[in-house]
Amino acid sequence: GGRVEPRLSRRRLAVLAVFSCYSLVNAFQWIQYSILSNVFAGFYGVSFTQIDWLSMVYMLAYVPLILPATWLLDTRGLRLTALLGAGLNGLGAWLKCASLAPDRYPITLAAQTICAIAQVFILGLPSRVASVWFGPTEVSTACAVAVLGNQLGTAIGFLLPPVLVPNTPNDINLMAHNISIMFYGTAIVSTLLFFLTGVVFEEKPKYPPSHSQAVLQTMSPEDYSYKQSIINLFKNIPFVLLLISYGIMTGAFYSVSTLLNQMIVTHYEGEEVNAGRIGLTLVVAGMVGSIICGLWLDYTKTYKQTTLIVYILSFIGLLVFTFTLDLGYLIVVFVTGGVLGFFMTGYLPLGFEFAVEITYPESEGTSSGLLNASAQIFGIVFTLVQGKFTTDYSPRAGNLFLCAWVFVGIILTALIKSDLRRHNVNSGIMNLDVKAVSGDSYCDCITVLECLASI
Repeated sequence: GGRVEPRLSRRRLAVLAVFSCYSLVNAFQWIQYSILSNVFAGFYGVSFTQIDWLSMVYMLAYVPLILPATWLLDTRGLRLTALLGAGLNGLGAWLKCASLAPDRYPITLAAQTICAIAQVFILGLPSRVASVWFGPTEVSTACAVAVLGNQLGTAIGFLLPPVLVPNTPNDINLMAHNISIMFYGTAIVSTLLFFLTGVVFEEKPKYPPSHSQAVLQTMSPEDYSYKQSIINLFKNIPFVLLLISYGIMTGAFYSVSTLLNQMIVTHYEGEEVNAGRIGLTLVVAGMVGSIICGLWLDYTKTYKQTTLIVYILSFIGLLVFTFTLDLGYLIVVFVTGGVLGFFMTGYLPLGFEFAVEITYPESEGTSSGLLNASAQIFGIVFTLVQGKFTTDYSPRAGNLFLCAWVFVGIILTALIKSDLRRHNVNSGIMNLDVKAVSGDSYCDCITVLECLASI
């Protein structure tokens, strides 16, 4: 009946930590096959393309399932969505343990498909977790940390599998034993995180952490229309431009990650372990970039400027990586891969937070889900085309194909007109036309005025 003052919950750190950890395991399971593509191709007796599909199934599953998943998040809430993501992650990991024989490629594909479905309930949550649980001065950093968990999983996926599963083509039994260590370890960790999710996750804190969340919590659930929210997003021209540019950048990252092993062993035969280390360098540098970008956004709120600069630097990094890959010096590839990762991976949380700012008060889960769906579509296309160029011509040809598309993304990003709606609400300077604030969903004008007047 009265105005609610924003407060921060201590539980928010535990929620963020658990989410980041099970997102980590899901990302690890995405890349664990691709970084050992030659090993798994030999073990299962299949082609490199079939091994690539163990990565691309993550992208393929996301596209048709993202709308049902975001509907579930918006209508049934954060806790149920988190439990589904963590639970399916564990189920897929245990099913992989049943695929430890050369004739069981279909089983490992089915298991990876379950993990891919789990990903649908994971990738759209960073901005929702950050907005619901964290205050306005820490929300971008929290989103970056949540995305960082996924990136760290990719980094570990680059590092550990080549160490745990060395290439032993003359001893299939030893290879199966080494793979079993990786599969069973992943399954045990996934199960533990599922139970921790059930203990730690709550729908929302007792008190809203920001004025923008206070405004949203005054809106009646009956006033919310998921269909109308989707329509509002696609009518938002800046968001549509971001949707395409985000898909290009993130799809390029997925393609480079999937094909990294093939690119490295083409020029440096027998260097599977170093291919994993280069991938680790790429992602760890990107994690540093993500945190720096998150802190910078919390401090400056310069969403468009930061996004555009990082996009341009990613393009330059990809060009340098492309033309230094075949010089014959692995140390050069480590350096250029790190620079590329710093900017390309560091871009990921920028896109999430930029989308939330220009689409508020639409659901963070819906905008993030659509961004990820765009990334998966571009990722599938880029991986197939770049893989074809890499196999038929050279890794340089495939990378130049990506460079051309990233340049298009720069142009689209430059065209985005930013309207920082959430920031304006938290700053108390937004036009108080309630219909403009809430789109086609109406909230109590007096409550909005009270929230803004309290600042």
